[in-house]
Amino acid sequence: MAIDGVNGKTAYIGSGIVNLRSQLNELTQQLASGRVSTTYAGQGPDRGFALSLRAQVASIDAFADTATNVNTRLSVVNLALQGMIDIGHSVKAAAASSTIVLNNNGQTSGQITAQAAFANAVSLLNSQSGDRYLFSGRASDTPATVSADVMINGNGTQAGLKQLIDERRQADQGVGNMGRLTVSSPPLTTTVTAISEDGSPFGFKLGAITSSLTGATVTQASGVPPSASVDLGAVNPNDGEKITFNLNLPDGTSEQITLTATATNPPPAGSFLIGVDTVATTVNLQAALNTAIQKLGDTALVAASAIAASENFFNPSASIVGAPVNNQDVVPAPITGNTALSGVAGTDSLTASFGVGDTITVNGTTIDFVASGATGNQLNVTDSVQTLLAKIDSITGTKNASTVGNGAITLHGADGQTLSVTSSNAAAFAALGFGPAVSASPAPLRVNGPPFSTATALIGGTAANTVSWYTGENGPDSARGTAIARVDQSINVQYGARANEEALRYQLQSIAVYATVTTNTSNPNAGAQINALQQRISSNLAPQTGQQSIQDMQAEFAGVQTAVKSATDRHTQLKGMAQTMLDSIEGINQDEVATKILALQTALQASYQTTSMLYQTTLTKFLPI
Repeated sequence: MAIDGVNGKTAYIGSGIVNLRSQLNELTQQLASGRVSTTYAGQGPDRGFALSLRAQVASIDAFADTATNVNTRLSVVNLALQGMIDIGHSVKAAAASSTIVLNNNGQTSGQITAQAAFANAVSLLNSQSGDRYLFSGRASDTPATVSADVMINGNGTQAGLKQLIDERRQADQGVGNMGRLTVSSPPLTTTVTAISEDGSPFGFKLGAITSSLTGATVTQASGVPPSASVDLGAVNPNDGEKITFNLNLPDGTSEQITLTATATNPPPAGSFLIGVDTVATTVNLQAALNTAIQKLGDTALVAASAIAASENFFNPSASIVGAPVNNQDVVPAPITGNTALSGVAGTDSLTASFGVGDTITVNGTTIDFVASGATGNQLNVTDSVQTLLAKIDSITGTKNASTVGNGAITLHGADGQTLSVTSSNAAAFAALGFGPAVSASPAPLRVNGPPFSTATALIGGTAANTVSWYTGENGPDSARGTAIARVDQSINVQYGARANEEALRYQLQSIAVYATVTTNTSNPNAGAQINALQQRISSNLAPQTGQQSIQDMQAEFAGVQTAVKSATDRHTQLKGMAQTMLDSIEGINQDEVATKILALQTALQASYQTTSMLYQTTLTKFLPI
């Protein structure tokens, strides 16, 4: 019979050993990697589900990275905002408690404190997170503001806040510190005291007059420009009786001048001497009123003027200045607020009239001209230039009233808004001093001079002559929407900020004006000027009703952080569940794999021993001796 060789049997045993070694290698690889297989094919029928779970985990990780970046930026923003709040508190305290002791530069210790605080505030508004400027809106690669020094002192031909404050002071004080008011007796009168504005946007504006003077007749302010009067009549006032003039200042505050009739000669401060008759008393009243206005013009008005200048600098608005034009009177003269919008030759009217059906369009809102009975956005063709300006201002919502001076009209837009004005009657529009269509973008406002003491209008500064303090992106939309991040499939958070937001701007300008104003130490009114300024700064740095506060901004960012945290917590839970399911598909039980490896090692060792024994078997071992 045929005798089979050993090779056939051992080949069979060898294939078993190879199979065992393959299983051992696979289990060893699983133990080392912690996964069932290094390929999706080796994961079995659940590999499609595993792919979906892995994509979900990757998406959650991406959202987690975004949340980390957003939280980092929000933390920096909140630190900056809290720093701004602390700066505001320290400057407010300095303004409220600083004694009026002037250094050689004409400033108090509180103002020195404000200088350092202002530089710190500017630095905070230029905060960065990585390479991103956080208060520049969408212009995240651009600093939010110019430097503190440039903002105050200007840069070359560009005027800074200090220069604008000085120009505005000259314009508001006017000639002789009278605040652009005139005190006089109208022609052919001897007992009437008239107090009149000059029609410019500067200086004092007349408020109500109250009087307890016996026999006096008070006429409240009216007309264009406004004028009020007090007629003492034929009877002298009695000793101790008073008259009070309320005056509105450029920053929106008001002051009172109260004069008391007295028989004491010389009269005490704040009094006027009762003369031998009302004619003499009128002269004394006018002299006392002039003195009181001049003092107020060199104290509270200086402080209010500085506040107004800072508002014009930090809160840009559009302005359009028309060409100077004359009316068609017998002797043509520059148009005024009293000039009629239509009329015939030889009257104080425009050289080309508006007619029924004509229109003027302001920022998309149309003003219609009608024959009479105008309502809403309508004007009568017989109305005056001043009525037209008031109508335009009501549409734009400007805080700076449009004016006409020396025959030139100046239109102002709302804060931060562009201004565009057109008319269907080009000839009549030209008679107002404008081309077919006029428009302007927001810019810092400054006095149209020199000369400044007799200036009649504010104009927009240009890039060539005036510093623009905010250098970030300035769109019409919400500042929060300038930075958007997705922290979940259906959740976007908005966390952008602009340094020119109302709360930040208002605080910055209050600190800036306090740090900038100086006074002449030789001026006897210097202390009163600084005292009036400190009162306003302390008040302005207090919470303002109806105005955005930095705390409001903090609350908005806190809401974003809450949304991010909620999304992150939810993702943590989802990732845990997804990872558990993924591990059940891709992962291994290490104890089970280790047990299998031990079993395979034992079987493989036995196979090796058996194979070895077979290879050592020969025919001679089976032959009889």
